[in-house]
Amino acid sequence: MLFVILDILLKYFNNLSEEQIHQFSQLRDLYNFWNKKINVISRKDIGNLYEHHVLHSLSVAKIFTFKKNTLIADVGTGGGFPGIPLAIYFPDTRFIMIESKGKKAGVAASVAFEIGLDNFDVVLTRIEDYHEKYDFVLGRAVTSFCKFAGMTEKNIHDNSGKKAERGIIYLKGADCAEEKKMYKEKVIIYNIKDFFEENYFETKKIVYLKL
Repeated sequence: MLFVILDILLKYFNNLSEEQIHQFSQLRDLYNFWNKKINVISRKDIGNLYEHHVLHSLSVAKIFTFKKNTLIADVGTGGGFPGIPLAIYFPDTRFIMIESKGKKAGVAASVAFEIGLDNFDVVLTRIEDYHEKYDFVLGRAVTSFCKFAGMTEKNIHDNSGKKAERGIIYLKGADCAEEKKMYKEKVIIYNIKDFFEENYFETKKIVYLKL
């Protein structure tokens, strides 16, 4: 049964190692356990964990290949999305989960510990009060993109004179007129339906603001 569930990941990511498959496979029971205690994922949606949350998070990996030792902050991670699936997929990249709600931060930390992630840390704070610098900032449906970018641009390393990519990567639904109007050519919009054929992704987008 479990490998039937994991088929949706293997359908699009057939290069997963045995360790990665094992880590992904543990997410079902861990999130089912925590969701009975804390509403991390909508209880109506927990049955769609792998499609709506894990695969959605991994859509970032269809666009970006992060170099070794890249530093990434997942802001407003909740119970660990998109950070935990991406930390599994990119074991040489360092992910810091930023979450202001202690119970949700605790879930993310516990799940990461249980599956043996060693490239993952959780920081309990409000992003408005947090000033550490990263190569990329990630977010998933935290608020409007423009508001999110306004809060997190300060957390991106200064890229003056460097060729390495830096920026804000944001997963959202609906249209992106506001982003295009405010950031013009600096923002790139990707349609997730171009990578995944499931109906859930029909309106899902990745917004990339290169800084």
